[in-house]
Amino acid sequence: MAGVGLLLALLLLWAFMPKPVTVEVAAVTQGRFERAVQDYGQTRVRERFIVSAPLAGRVGRVLLKQGDSVLEGATVALLWPMAPGLLDERARAEQAARVGAMSAALARAQANVGRAKAAMDQAQVELRRSEALAQQGFISPTQNETGRLNLRQRTQELESARQEENAARHELEQAQAARQPYRQAPLGGAQPSFAVKAPVSGKVLKVLQQSEASVSAGTGLVELGDPSQLEVVVDILTEDATQVQPGDAAQLLNWGGAQAPSQALSGRVRWVEPAAFTKVSALGVEEQRVNVVLDITAPAAQSAALGDGFKVDVRVLVQVQENAVMVPVSALFPIGSRVGVFVVEKGRAHLRQVSVQARNGVSAWVKEGLTVGTQVIVYPDSKLVDGAKVTLR
Repeated sequence: MAGVGLLLALLLLWAFMPKPVTVEVAAVTQGRFERAVQDYGQTRVRERFIVSAPLAGRVGRVLLKQGDSVLEGATVALLWPMAPGLLDERARAEQAARVGAMSAALARAQANVGRAKAAMDQAQVELRRSEALAQQGFISPTQNETGRLNLRQRTQELESARQEENAARHELEQAQAARQPYRQAPLGGAQPSFAVKAPVSGKVLKVLQQSEASVSAGTGLVELGDPSQLEVVVDILTEDATQVQPGDAAQLLNWGGAQAPSQALSGRVRWVEPAAFTKVSALGVEEQRVNVVLDITAPAAQSAALGDGFKVDVRVLVQVQENAVMVPVSALFPIGSRVGVFVVEKGRAHLRQVSVQARNGVSAWVKEGLTVGTQVIVYPDSKLVDGAKVTLR
């Protein structure tokens, strides 16, 4: 009976003993720690020029295509005078009435010319008569001088009347020209044209106005630039932009070329714009973002396939530490205001508090508390306690 009771006690003790917890471990490593701000951006030509129409007119069909090379001063497009507006019935009636009014004004001016000419002839006759009488001594020389002044005045009145007649005739011709039907001459005909020149040498990025059309002053026709001179612009959250400084190294990934990490294009931050803007995310959340401009520092042969507006993944390195002690982020968990980690020693889990200097999405830089090669438990169970037995998965 004593033996049976001892056996039952041993069985109960074995049944209620805590079983080792199966865990997954990772080793503490030492190497290069990188913390980066990552988002997607796009390439753009560093300097682009939009060739616009300096005058309102009728532009001919642009024969340039995207990718064509253009030299500075070459003709990009030709402008011809714009066609006048069509006249409706009311406008035609107004023009006819205006022609009648101008005809009457011309007739009145012609009558004034005749009256002024008659007055001048009369003044000439009176002057000759007064000169003859002055020679015979019948009138004084003063009266003879008055006759000369009267003739000069009548001559000026005749000249003024003739000028009014010319003005009335030109106004009539103008009113008659407005009534003439418009006949559009073919492009390239006898009518003069204005050549729009390229301001710089480069390649055609976009043809903004391909077909013949009537355009106003300032309408864009062709967009020029040098596709070999590219930069990358990426909009990132403002809280991340505060960590980015001009001169920071960057990597351009997933741009369509070789996907090996060693083949990632290198870049460098050139400018962080001082003003942010609001952008709505795919989830409908308003975010404050700011544009960061990067230069591509990789050799031109590696990025030759890139063009204007290509999508790239941008990774800006904001913190780099060589020979850093690193532990997987999945092994860390909070202990009050500090950070804890379970290490495996002799088949048991031991809780240790560590000082984390920085972390990225994969690893954390531990400044103190761990040594290289120590095995830590990743994704620890919430029931795991200090000193518990563990088995490796």
